Amino acid sequence: MREIIFDTETTGLDNKEDRIIEIGGLELDNHFPTGRTLHLYINPGERKVHPDALAVHGITDDFLKDKPLFADVAQDILDFFQGAKWVAHNATFDMGFINNEFARLGLPAISDSLVVDTLAMARRKHPMGPNSLDALCRRYGIDNSHRTKHGALLDSELLAEVYIEMTGGRQAALGFGGPAESEETSEIGHISLNPKARPRPLTPRVTEAEKEAHQAMLAELGEKAIWAKYGL
Repeated sequence: MREIIFDTETTGLDNKEDRIIEIGGLELDNHFPTGRTLHLYINPGERKVHPDALAVHGITDDFLKDKPLFADVAQDILDFFQGAKWVAHNATFDMGFINNEFARLGLPAISDSLVVDTLAMARRKHPMGPNSLDALCRRYGIDNSHRTKHGALLDSELLAEVYIEMTGGRQAALGFGGPAESEETSEIGHISLNPKARPRPLTPRVTEAEKEAHQAMLAELGEKAIWAKYGL
């Protein structure tokens, strides 16, 4: 399964009037990074970067003036995403800009069926939140200390790590037996569900004295002890 984790930076928040000025993405194949990335800065034409947006990403009008227009890189973007899912955090925002840029060029919109919103996923998985990218990095122990401003490729790299953690991709893709083990592997990856029995059972770690102490504790707790429910 091929997916592109991506992010955009824009001149402002209005996808009808504002424009994309940066897009970054990286490719996952079965939840593993392939090393293929896309990173483009884009000249927004006559649209200027709003001061509030500048405070977030730090990309100036002067920096963008010699960059290509969206029309010049649209095909590069489509080629990179071809056949893949579009995965973004708060994808409604990013796809609103992407589809409006394509519409200006007479290109069809990207179908919602191809879009994965990691913010919606996070809200389902962690309903008490918070579910910003920074908050999810903290939740999953992902180092984002180098993220002083938003950047499309850096945010995509962080989101890829978060997405893999949220979907259990690392565990699901662990290959203990290799692809050839088709009959003895689970449906979520190459993890054998039929391990060989040990030739000799392990030596019990609980001593007789510990067993007697446990039974004495149960006697004190009485019939309501949870261990009694399971015959332990």
